[in-house]
Amino acid sequence: MKQPKPAIFGGVPVRGTKLSYGRQYIDSEDIAAVADTLNSDFLTCGPKVEAFEAELCQLTGAGYAAAVSNGTAALHVACLAAGIGPGDEVITTPITFAATANAVLYCGGTPVFADIDPETYEIDPLSIESKITHKTKAVIAVDFTGQACDYDAIRAVCRKHGLLLIEDAAHSIGTCYRGIPVGKIADLTTFSFHPVKTVTAGEGGAVLAQDAALAERVKLFARHGITREKGLLRDQGNSGWYYEQQLLGYNYRLTDLQCALAVSQLKKLDRFAARRRELAEQYDRLLGAIPEVRLQKETDGSETVRHLYILRLDFSGLSCTRKEIYDALQAENIGVNVHYIPVYYFPYYQQLGYQKGLCPRAEEYYESCLTLPLFYSMTDRDQLDVVHAADKVIAYYRK
Repeated sequence: MKQPKPAIFGGVPVRGTKLSYGRQYIDSEDIAAVADTLNSDFLTCGPKVEAFEAELCQLTGAGYAAAVSNGTAALHVACLAAGIGPGDEVITTPITFAATANAVLYCGGTPVFADIDPETYEIDPLSIESKITHKTKAVIAVDFTGQACDYDAIRAVCRKHGLLLIEDAAHSIGTCYRGIPVGKIADLTTFSFHPVKTVTAGEGGAVLAQDAALAERVKLFARHGITREKGLLRDQGNSGWYYEQQLLGYNYRLTDLQCALAVSQLKKLDRFAARRRELAEQYDRLLGAIPEVRLQKETDGSETVRHLYILRLDFSGLSCTRKEIYDALQAENIGVNVHYIPVYYFPYYQQLGYQKGLCPRAEEYYESCLTLPLFYSMTDRDQLDVVHAADKVIAYYRK
């Protein structure tokens, strides 16, 4: 049977309008929460910030939380609080947004890239251990696509070598690992609240900690290095107006407006999580029968809230490149994407001396991966359009 012609070659596209790969969901409750804050006495440095931090601790079981301006700021202050500096090495994955490794560079440290598990796409604990040197100070594990890493193995490696564990949980709010919520697993956990994430603050981030001293360092670095807390002041003899700058920090504050939105969004997290799980399960069922498609394997113990839905293509049975598949699906009005280009491929990292070939499994993954649309308000009809378009394009290029 002759296959329908893809839209890129003059055929009729599956959809008449573009379906983006991710988008926020905002309802009247969110709008009212922000409006109430606009009408309040505080637009920043007010009670909504503390409310948001308290909600994050309640949700995750973490001891302490600090709201910050974005996910990159969260990674930066986490590295600063961990004491990362010149001469220190931090092991992470190359399959992540560049901010994960950049945060190490901001502190004067050196990112060291460990390879991934070829089936889960998460950082491989064995590769982490193989990269450890006397300079290694920390590991940043990334919950890629929302799936928790193999934290039993990673924590064992960190304990063995005396390393601090930072969890980049930009994708994984709501996920649990062996029943433990993300936010309570690592020494420090960073979240992002960008609009394509499960929960949004417009922009925003947070750092969660279990240790009071680490948490205090996070807050100091995020707020100019300044404190007003009586118990922390070195000069105890002054009045209520007094404050101290105790280290060189940054202005990474999150506003009450953004925190009001985030608190409202967190109330819907269970609903958001259930729909994302449902969509991911439907994708697995609908795409699993296509012979050229390989699905992401779930990490043992991860109860995942999926942020990204990734598939890999087996090009041995296809007469095309990934670019041709990507372009053809875009022409069908399916907003596919690619997550991620290995960080050390970028010109800036190449100038620092990183070279291709560092992580062969990560590089093989990159050459064959494709991100499909996934977001809370995506309908079953939207999803069927994605699957129909993928089946149509793959069938056209099948050898």
